[in-house]
Amino acid sequence: MTMDPFPKPFSCKEKAQIDYPCSWLYKVIGLDEEHLRKAIETVCGTKNLLITRSHTSSGGKYCSLNVELIVEDDSSRLAHYRNLKNHAAVKVVL
Repeated sequence: MTMDPFPKPFSCKEKAQIDYPCSWLYKVIGLDEEHLRKAIETVCGTKNLLITRSHTSSGGKYCSLNVELIVEDDSSRLAHYRNLKNHAAVKVVL
């Protein structure tokens, strides 16, 4: 049996193996830092939550915050993403 020296490219069909519970990082982008912070705390709560400033656009219109928290399982990780994405103060979640 010969091993392929070139790894296969990542496919979106492959599900990532994540060991829960684990720390997860979201990047949240919006127009106003204070509104973003309130949105994050509303969606994620304040327990075991770390919010740090990431970047402000050169024109000052957009800002991004890093949100780090412990997720217990796949469904809670996706629920945080979905709820952040759907909040009025949030433009983009990565």
